Amino acid sequence: MFARLKNYAVLMRLNKPIGIFLLLWPTLWALWIASNGNPDPLVLAVFISGVVLMRSAGCVINDYADRNIDPEVERTALRPIPAGLVRPGEALGLFVLLSLVAFGLVCLTNTLTIILSVAGAVLAAVYPFMKRHTYLPQAFLGLAFGWAIPMAFAAQTDTLPKIAWLLLIANVLWTTAYDTMYAMVDRPDDLRIGVKSTAILFGPFDTLIIAVLQATFIVVMLLIGHQLKLGLYYDLGLGAAAVFALYQQFLLYRRSETQYFKAFLNNNWLGAAVFAGIAAEYYFK
Repeated sequence: MFARLKNYAVLMRLNKPIGIFLLLWPTLWALWIASNGNPDPLVLAVFISGVVLMRSAGCVINDYADRNIDPEVERTALRPIPAGLVRPGEALGLFVLLSLVAFGLVCLTNTLTIILSVAGAVLAAVYPFMKRHTYLPQAFLGLAFGWAIPMAFAAQTDTLPKIAWLLLIANVLWTTAYDTMYAMVDRPDDLRIGVKSTAILFGPFDTLIIAVLQATFIVVMLLIGHQLKLGLYYDLGLGAAAVFALYQQFLLYRRSETQYFKAFLNNNWLGAAVFAGIAAEYYFK
């Protein structure tokens, strides 16, 4: 029993929490902005739990969808399904269970949030199949990861203001940038087996386009700060985020799969810096 639970945990990537953090930071940005720095404790608990559950569910359905692809990719060949440690049917059942628990938590909020959660579940379920049909699965991931943003505004204020959608756009830009870094690690295998990604689409211009996406993300976040009349602490947080983005460009310039992955992981600190600026801004107001 313990071995099986361990296999499920690995399938859910609980041993690699970077994805949880990359999903958590934009959720916290939205909750703090929507609540003026004072989120409802129940809403906060629901969304933090939901981040863990839905990221886990997303990993499970991704591996289920890629069960015939992962054995062909060096980095993923030993994941639980291709390694025979978890059967595809088990994975599908686990995805349904995680999604139902997450939906049960959302039911503790309001009707608007519940309606949005259905769209979020569809995005999470459809995303893994995008790499078969489009070279922009990274942008679709940004939409799926960022859907917690309008949900957070809905749960906290029962409205969907324009700022929520602007924050969602910023998240799509950021996610596309960092997930392209992640895709660059697998680019040789993806080219061989026919999987699509922005890393392939951007080709030799990958680092330049990532830099443009990062710069546009910062500009959109500055626009959000201007509209909300946020001040010094927010700007300092964005300044730190810009420094992390520059560091990531340095890593990417070295053209090494190890450095691509290191640049991807560094985005945890970029997201944390933005949140620190937002939290400090509201705390010291």
